[in-house]
Amino acid sequence: MTEKGQEHHKALKDIKLSVLDLSPIVQESTAKQALHNTIDLAQHVEKLGFERFWLAEHHNMPGIASAATSVLIGQVASNTDKIRVGSGGVMLPNHAPLMVAEQFGTLETLFPGRIDLGLGRAPGTDQQTVQALRRGLRTGGEDFPELLEELRKFFRAPEPGEKRVRAIPGEGLNIPIWLLGSSGFSAQLAAKLGLPFAFASHFAPDHLLAALDLYRRQFQPSKVLDEPYAMAGVNVIAADTDDQARMLATSQELQFLNLIRGRPQPLDPPVDVEEMETIWHPHEKQVVKQQLQASVVGDKQRVREELEEFLRVTQVDELIVNTHVYEHQERVRSYEIVAEVHQDVSRQDY
Repeated sequence: MTEKGQEHHKALKDIKLSVLDLSPIVQESTAKQALHNTIDLAQHVEKLGFERFWLAEHHNMPGIASAATSVLIGQVASNTDKIRVGSGGVMLPNHAPLMVAEQFGTLETLFPGRIDLGLGRAPGTDQQTVQALRRGLRTGGEDFPELLEELRKFFRAPEPGEKRVRAIPGEGLNIPIWLLGSSGFSAQLAAKLGLPFAFASHFAPDHLLAALDLYRRQFQPSKVLDEPYAMAGVNVIAADTDDQARMLATSQELQFLNLIRGRPQPLDPPVDVEEMETIWHPHEKQVVKQQLQASVVGDKQRVREELEEFLRVTQVDELIVNTHVYEHQERVRSYEIVAEVHQDVSRQDY
């Protein structure tokens, strides 16, 4: 933990809350409905006071509708008024940096001061789809620092007399760039460049604390940030009772179970908690629980207690909440409960 963290332990009332939406396609529904639900959710969480609404690039995933991430960001931004909208993230090695600069330059031009560009270095898909994306053979993200520098150069205004390819719109725009990751690589790069860092603990929590420590220890102030700014992903499935929340959470567990079985599919409806024991094998349950350990499932009181504990351990500056449940209205209600918790602790005199 940093010196700053030791001086002042962050509590839930001290931080911002944001939303990561994966535009879930559920069984017996369509991608069209998923996209409409995403826009509806964004409108709800804007009213609830969430800071930002991020969408993620995934390809060849039957249960996720946000593959054309920049297009969907534009739709969400055009249907909201003030919430920040961005990518969590765009997988930079899948794209020519010039194209990313032009796309997000266009978004920032249309919605000034509201666009975030979160970048990841993984392909976000399988190897066959990687080839369909027309990527080169370097799929391990080794060239991510070079791609990032190329992208940042497109956003910088050219020097007088400098002749180079220009991103129009794009150049000269101040679009916040975040580095995303699930290991120390992006944490170290974000620290070196003085950029904000977001850790994907909502699905890969194992290296969260080590990556945060690395980021904070190696952070170098920049024109962007004077001190480190870290965000962590957390799954929150909140309901009016613990039992209801626990049942709703089985949809997410089934999704991860299907992934480790190599059978990704649209999000399944929830099942009884007892029924899950007949669906997964003990070793599969262990793997799923490990991947989902950065999860909070329960009623309002439990959500408050467990989010406070997560913050006590991580001392992050912001939480980005992912709620992956089957019924859209249950998803909206979960975010309402999280907002109520945040409002409650903010009103109290600690």
